[in-house]
Amino acid sequence: MSAKHMPNMDKMGGDDVETIVGPSVKVEGDFVSQGNIVIEGQVSGSIKTEKNLRVEQGAKIAAHVTVDSALIAGEVKGNIKAMNTLELTPSARVDGDVEVKTLIIAAGAALNGRCLMGGDAGLNGTKSKVKSGSYEDSTLIGKES
Repeated sequence: MSAKHMPNMDKMGGDDVETIVGPSVKVEGDFVSQGNIVIEGQVSGSIKTEKNLRVEQGAKIAAHVTVDSALIAGEVKGNIKAMNTLELTPSARVDGDVEVKTLIIAAGAALNGRCLMGGDAGLNGTKSKVKSGSYEDSTLIGKES
């Protein structure tokens, strides 16, 4: 996985990760943390951290996600709000709306939902509708008819 666009993600080695949900673990409910989180298993409910989230290939999330930055290689069914960067690797699949300052989508990744981007996590940015990783419709906020 690439962490070159998210400076804090490359530091998520053993010492910088506060919570790891292993591949055999299933978590249900509200998951709240102040540190970095790595998901290798399953989470349903909601995920919130003031730092970074990494969803490994094979991981499955059915939750609304609020983070500083996220690197997604697994599946997420739910809305994602990232204050800074959201990166989708080639194996990523996101079914839900995303609100983010910077979005990086690798070839092969799938994003099915609406996308709100911009300098203030989308408050003054562009609203796009994306289906199956392809561009479908885009209008500037405030100029919709």
